Amino acid sequence: MKLETLLANIVHYCDVPDDKGSSHIPIYNTATFDLKRQQGNEKIYDYSRSDNPTRNAVETIFSKAESGAGCTCTNTGVSALALLFDATLRAGDSVLVEKDCYGGTYRLLSVLKEKNNIQTRYVDFLNLDEVEQIITQGDFKLILCESPTNPGMKILDLAAIAALAKKYGILFAVDNSLATFASQKPLSFGADFSVFSTTKFVSGHGSVTAGALVSKDPSMVKKIKYLSNAEGRAQSPFDAFLVSLGLPTLPYRMRIQEQSALKIAMFLKTHPAVVQVKFPGLPDHPQYELAKRQMLIIPAVLTLNLVSKAKAEQLIRNTNLFGEKASFGTSDSRMEIPSKMSHASFSEADLAEIGLTKSTVRISVGLEDTLDLIDDITNALT
Repeated sequence: MKLETLLANIVHYCDVPDDKGSSHIPIYNTATFDLKRQQGNEKIYDYSRSDNPTRNAVETIFSKAESGAGCTCTNTGVSALALLFDATLRAGDSVLVEKDCYGGTYRLLSVLKEKNNIQTRYVDFLNLDEVEQIITQGDFKLILCESPTNPGMKILDLAAIAALAKKYGILFAVDNSLATFASQKPLSFGADFSVFSTTKFVSGHGSVTAGALVSKDPSMVKKIKYLSNAEGRAQSPFDAFLVSLGLPTLPYRMRIQEQSALKIAMFLKTHPAVVQVKFPGLPDHPQYELAKRQMLIIPAVLTLNLVSKAKAEQLIRNTNLFGEKASFGTSDSRMEIPSKMSHASFSEADLAEIGLTKSTVRISVGLEDTLDLIDDITNALT
């Protein structure tokens, strides 16, 4: 079955019984359930932190969309990452992470180092020979990367990284927040986990914070669900419902946004105030061919380096259609200076290491008219 068919008919494939014939997943916005009234039901619910029909429905769809063994939905994307680390790491363990990573990942791992002595080695996964050398010198339990990376927009070879992880017996997780299952399925490339913030493209409307963690190993699914219940990381029924509203339109929104982002990226490449445009949909992107092979849709996020900090601030300040907002993947277009917002937790040295400066701007392209967006940028930089 095509993904578009699954997502357009989620109520038919979510495996949650509904004797009223709802045309969309209903909200079971309740804390507890009456066990006596469920006699004879195939699945018994007792408390929404443990299980809830609305959340379970969304988890079933995510698991099917990612071709996984199961999924756990959480209250934020970072909570899904925390759940991943709890399920795979113990005090004193080491994790190998792509150095161009989300600021929240960096911050969380810094906390875990202080709290549980979790050691993190940040590497460039474009250089797999060097990565393998590092692996042979340590005892790593988990590899984590994003592709595309945020905000560097690098495309990493997921199949090659998965093969390396398997060779050395290391679990491999991909943060799929940017691409989503509408574009790529990490488990199909050999990853053990696909973790993503559904705050972004998946829900698409900027109305909810949420996350999801999909595993291909049934025993790990069971462990993750147990930890989610024990630690209270479960997504609320209402938030699960809000996320579900974005699913039927996800592939179509992302395709429209991809087309718009490419036109904006091509325009910005010619602008005198722009030094560099990083967008995997541009033919001159270093991993353009890999991006085309690995992803069905190029996510509508691009990163600019402008001629100066002042010019970057001018762009942010003077645009009318682009809000200065964190996050990405929503129906509205937005900009941010990562060193100031999403990656403010990075040290100065680490910012420099991944090529982030105060003149770097990340743009998330929404569903507005493309020419209106280009006119807005032109006026802002004048």
